[in-house]
Amino acid sequence: MSIAKVEPLTTARALRGPFDYRLPAAMAGLEVGSVVRVPFGRRRVLGVVVELAEGSELPPERLSEPIEALEAGVPAELVRLGLWIAREYCSTPSRGLELVLPPGTGAAGQRVRSRVELRAEIAPAGEQALSGGERLGVKQRAVLEALRTGEMSAAELADAVGADRQVLRRLESRGLIVSRSSRLRRRPAQLEVGAAAGRPELLDEQARAVDSIVAALDGEAGAPRQLLLHGVTGSGKTEVYLAAVEAALARGRGAIVLVPEIGLAPQAVGRFRARLGDRFAVLHSALAPGERYDEWRRLRSGEASVCVGPRSAVFAPVHDLGLIVVDEEHDPSYKQEGDPCYDARAVARRRAGECGAVLVAGTATPRPESWLELPRIELPRRVDERRMPPVEVLDMRSADPRSGPLHPATWEALEQVRGGGAKAIVMINRRGFAPWLTCRSCGRPWSCPNCDVSLIVHRHSGRLVCHHCAHSEPLPGACGDCGSTTLSRAGAGTEQVEALLRERLAPMPVFRLDSDTAAGKGAHPRILAGFGEAESGVLVGTQMVAKGHDFPEVTLSAILDADATLRFPDFRAAERTFAMVAQLAGRSGRGEAGGEVIVQTLAPEASSIAHAARHDAAGFLAEEVERRRLLRYPPFSHLVRIVLRAESEPRLDEAATGLATALAATLPEGADLLGPAPMFRVRNRHRRRLLTKADDREATVAAVREAVERLASDRSLRKVAIGVDVDPQ
Repeated sequence: MSIAKVEPLTTARALRGPFDYRLPAAMAGLEVGSVVRVPFGRRRVLGVVVELAEGSELPPERLSEPIEALEAGVPAELVRLGLWIAREYCSTPSRGLELVLPPGTGAAGQRVRSRVELRAEIAPAGEQALSGGERLGVKQRAVLEALRTGEMSAAELADAVGADRQVLRRLESRGLIVSRSSRLRRRPAQLEVGAAAGRPELLDEQARAVDSIVAALDGEAGAPRQLLLHGVTGSGKTEVYLAAVEAALARGRGAIVLVPEIGLAPQAVGRFRARLGDRFAVLHSALAPGERYDEWRRLRSGEASVCVGPRSAVFAPVHDLGLIVVDEEHDPSYKQEGDPCYDARAVARRRAGECGAVLVAGTATPRPESWLELPRIELPRRVDERRMPPVEVLDMRSADPRSGPLHPATWEALEQVRGGGAKAIVMINRRGFAPWLTCRSCGRPWSCPNCDVSLIVHRHSGRLVCHHCAHSEPLPGACGDCGSTTLSRAGAGTEQVEALLRERLAPMPVFRLDSDTAAGKGAHPRILAGFGEAESGVLVGTQMVAKGHDFPEVTLSAILDADATLRFPDFRAAERTFAMVAQLAGRSGRGEAGGEVIVQTLAPEASSIAHAARHDAAGFLAEEVERRRLLRYPPFSHLVRIVLRAESEPRLDEAATGLATALAATLPEGADLLGPAPMFRVRNRHRRRLLTKADDREATVAAVREAVERLASDRSLRKVAIGVDVDPQ
């Protein structure tokens, strides 16, 4: 008796699978990774075959059979990866497996399938019928005449001669044509940003980097298989990636190239398409469901061998994976926020190790973890011997507050950019017009009714918006408490800076890139393409504008309120501030005209800002690593955060206290447990947080997993949501 062990795709955390199903003879071809619809209690649910067996502990009469198998399954390697993620990140097998399933497939079913078209060609009998005077209808003859030029689809024949499917069926029944079903590819729109460069000659250090990667691909003795490519901004890391991918393809192996944001995919796609033709596929959530599914199918079938995309592309079904590139590996967007809270960098390392692939993590601003753990390849200079741009740090403590969010020296530099017909990038990591609205007469603040946060002023839409729950309300003209019309808008965001730039720098065009303007399909690449094609202009936005863009005409990069991230209660605050300033600085001076950088800050003496101004990653990391060592923060310990949410605060406190008690008894020796601590309310749900800090990662994760699963099975606390974040960012 053949048995399929199936993990059902359900949301229940307390569920314990997999479950045995008896395979009928018609499903003898099922494999590990097949997606099946199965009876499950009174429901019919999707499940993934995670194991095949010759028998079961249950008698055959007690076993059900799968109802059907879906058209596409996943490789067994990805099934193992999904189950590993579920264990490693304290999630459920169902949520781990859903990460690796074909796009559009989940607990609700398979919403997306292949699009098939009918194609026809003329048969020898059809040629004879045309020449022999055989009796044919007008449309039948027209179809045969059209097919003499070659194979055509049913849609093409309908357009050309007005023939419907019934005409084609009659011709086929007479043996005059031969028809076949063909899978139709829904091709993603090819909107690319920037010109795709040719094949430049590599610098000596670039060539040495490629040689190191190729040695690892060839399995040479002593060649490390996981590498950190540390190169200053503009040092040509992408050319190294391209050469490494070509080397993997030459050896018959596939590759995955991860980029941190969807918005960076168009730039990467243009360069990869120019070099690799149609051998690569692109996967990201901004594609239409059908486009994403078809790109996934091309990788699954082996038609495409290289995948480019953001975080989720680490699960691409690439055949014989030989290389994984993680570009801008420092970027926090590689961490998934929802359950399971996986880190795509860690998943890439795991997958590379399982597949025998080479991992290359590239960045100008490495994380302390990567700096310590991975062998380094250095690219210390920019291509074409261009120097790093000088950085001017402006102390905003001495600036006149009436001058607004931009320092007079910043205005002067921007006016020089306009006069020279060049381009500039201005970053302020806060969207909206102003972050606070208050009444000057009575002091009333406008806050979100669902969350314990202030509402953000969005002047363009005339609304106040919560950036946590999306609650919005009209922008008031007067205070509802005292009737005063003297309302104060404090602080500045991208919308306000855009308005100021448009007013003062006209007629130079201003482009805004943040999550408001980039929300529509294709909006992100369109904004970047517009900025790239403009003769002169300013790109203003949040941290999106600092990530990986290559515009040679940019001669000025300016960051406003650069120390804002330092004010967060986060041990990674300095690391993030350094990366943000250094990355934005890297956007300037990539062309013949050179460039400069302006950093506006209230903390010019901060170590992260001072080191970034000197382009000194090694110096910053030396200080940061020592600080982490003294405070026993990662990479010298491992953190796990548990967040509990509920509408009922007493029930939430009961659950949080019970979980803390259970953890205190099971955590490994030497582990610290902090909390439960209150967090601000979000979406009408109160929150509590616990944090563990430990040296023994495996034992800590196991203890948290066991305690959370026990709590989840307590029916009296079923209205308490639990989220676990291993290695929180």
